[in-house]
Amino acid sequence: MDNKEINTSQFNWSDKIILIAEDEIMNYLYLEEALRETQAKVIWSKNGQEAVEKVVAEKIPFDVILMDVKMPIMNGYEATKIIKKYKPEMPIIIQTAYAMQNEKQKGYDAGCDEYLEKPIKQERLLLTVNKFLK
Repeated sequence: MDNKEINTSQFNWSDKIILIAEDEIMNYLYLEEALRETQAKVIWSKNGQEAVEKVVAEKIPFDVILMDVKMPIMNGYEATKIIKKYKPEMPIIIQTAYAMQNEKQKGYDAGCDEYLEKPIKQERLLLTVNKFLK
């Protein structure tokens, strides 16, 4: 991980819990590594259904969710809609390789709060997540 672009020490999220909903292990590992120096607790869901279960059934008090769009079982749009129904205040950042404008709009229509296009640079990730952490 190249941390030369940003001083990660300015992000101390040791009291924060971040859910990463991502089916591709390499993408998850990248995001986990990008967040490592923030000290945030990171929890992984491999699909949208798992993400919904963790938020709604298990009631884990996440501070922000990074939601991939294209996942098996339940996609990120559907998971976002369900989570927002139960937890409208939950910040959800859609992350996807599909950068077309209509895909971005689908994310906002589903209820996401922000949209990140892959590949996601660490600086952009940290600055975007930081907007939602108090």
